[in-house]
Amino acid sequence: MAMVPVKEAGSMSFQVPVLTPTNYPVWAVKVKAIMDANGVWETVEPRALGAEPDEKKAKQALAFLFQAIPEEMVLQMASYTDPKQVWDGLKTRYLGVDRVRAARLATLRRELETMRMKEGEAVDDFVVKLNGIASKVRSLGYELEEVDLVKRLLDSMPKPFFQLVASIEQCFDLETMLFDEAVGRLKAYEERMKSHEEKEGEQGQLLMASEQKNGDGDRRYGRGRGRGRSSDRGGRGRGRGSGRGDKSGIRCYDCGVFGHFSYECTKWNDKDKEANLIEEDEEPTLL
Repeated sequence: MAMVPVKEAGSMSFQVPVLTPTNYPVWAVKVKAIMDANGVWETVEPRALGAEPDEKKAKQALAFLFQAIPEEMVLQMASYTDPKQVWDGLKTRYLGVDRVRAARLATLRRELETMRMKEGEAVDDFVVKLNGIASKVRSLGYELEEVDLVKRLLDSMPKPFFQLVASIEQCFDLETMLFDEAVGRLKAYEERMKSHEEKEGEQGQLLMASEQKNGDGDRRYGRGRGRGRSSDRGGRGRGRGSGRGDKSGIRCYDCGVFGHFSYECTKWNDKDKEANLIEEDEEPTLL
């Protein structure tokens, strides 16, 4: 920003706002106030109808306006000698731009009002979109209030956030709540929901694993579908069954031969007789 030097003692110096493609409304207000404070605004809008402006003041106003516009526009208006011509030319040129700006601003505001956060979308991602539109609106000379952004954010939340939004609206004053504070509360709630979903997923996996384990145990111990308790066909212990039915899978514990129980074994009786004979033969020798 250039500085306008003022020679009068005790006077103030002012920063010159430079005209841009989007700031004409604000620029016009500031320039008019500065020129009026320095006593040269009357050269643009004379106080009395048909009054001629002071030539010295006209030159000062013209020099001030040339400082407040871009260099490429200075070359275009270099032929103007009256500050009113420069002012009216700028107003005519930027009036059309202002209408385009207003149409663009209306489009952005409609987009801002209709945007909604989708279920499953991260709060951070939605806030980036919201801030992007807000920045475009500000670039067109319209400043969004903090309360407007907060309300727009809360109104855009999907169904899983309805309970939190209702709590915020009931417990806090939205007129004084900062936008970053609202975003922080939504993100904290989002993290809590994610943690709860992860715990539910882990519990579901543990339950499935437990059911599969129990199912394997049922099949292992003969409690599966269509299965009863199987008999110990290959057991090696001393059986005490009735001996009826097929004994081809029964193995004798004493002789190791399949086909009978150990108490039915005839070889076991032969061994006893043989042992008795050996004892009888040895008795005389011992005597």
